[in-house]
Amino acid sequence: MAKLGHWVWRGGSPKAETADLKKVYKDLKSKGITGVFLHETEAREYEIVREEGLNLHVWMWTTNRGDGWIMENHPEWYQVSRTGKSCHDQPPYVGYYRWINPVIPEVRAYIRDKAVAIAENKAVEGVHLDYVRYPDVILPRGLWSTYKLDQTEEMAEYDFCYSEATCKAFMEAHGRDPRKIERPWADSEWIHFRHTQVTRLVKEIKAAVQAKGKQLSAAVFPTPVMARTICRQDWDKWPLDIVAPMIYHSFYEEPVSWIGDKVRENIQAVTFPVLAGLYLPGFQTPAEFEQGVKLAMHRGAAGVSLFGDLSPEMWEAFQRAAG
Repeated sequence: MAKLGHWVWRGGSPKAETADLKKVYKDLKSKGITGVFLHETEAREYEIVREEGLNLHVWMWTTNRGDGWIMENHPEWYQVSRTGKSCHDQPPYVGYYRWINPVIPEVRAYIRDKAVAIAENKAVEGVHLDYVRYPDVILPRGLWSTYKLDQTEEMAEYDFCYSEATCKAFMEAHGRDPRKIERPWADSEWIHFRHTQVTRLVKEIKAAVQAKGKQLSAAVFPTPVMARTICRQDWDKWPLDIVAPMIYHSFYEEPVSWIGDKVRENIQAVTFPVLAGLYLPGFQTPAEFEQGVKLAMHRGAAGVSLFGDLSPEMWEAFQRAAG
């Protein structure tokens, strides 16, 4: 797979001085970073990223949206669990898990319009999708203790979506009410139906941003097989230009060597470039981090995507590994 270069994830810095932002991005470029996944922010920062010679994809929250306008005007857009709880007022796990329903045409149009608004900025090369999925029906094992859960099997409270809109769409397509499926975790038709809702949304976004001459990338779960199991995310079927799987080994209580194994699995599954997403707090030492970058590149990644802050020692390790 062709080398794409190394990227970093960043939140926007609307209060920062222009000179300080220029220094930040100049420094990233000097350390071997070639691209930035930057959260939606002021256009001023987009232009600075490009002026400093870095590629820019602006990232957006996709199906997880607690937008005030939606909350106030369209509570019916929110997904509903198998226990009947709506993300509108009873979100799972954490308060910001406000998932809207890709089955609903108006929801897809709303998300698509948000992507187009990003793509219309001349400094932006691509739109980067985050939270483009259903809620986690199974959390990474490393988080079970945090939420005091045992998710060896799917739990009804975290199984989405059973809203009226979703149930109606499934009944029209398959002649069955998903609320009456006895073993929903084993019903391939019902599982696949939800996969296709997210895939359809991504295809619509792709067509819209491509019409603006821009690329589409996404942050996804570690591998297609894991993503389908964890959050109904069938990402190897998506028309992406770049994918950045979050191969966060510590979340899954796996060793650093797991990164290389998952990279290899991913590049065998897709034809578009794979950036290995690495979670910096998950590495215990700079040596571990260096090993993770080397493994990702050795197993065929087009680059790495870094999430988190790097100490001077970690930057040195990165530069040794990135070569």
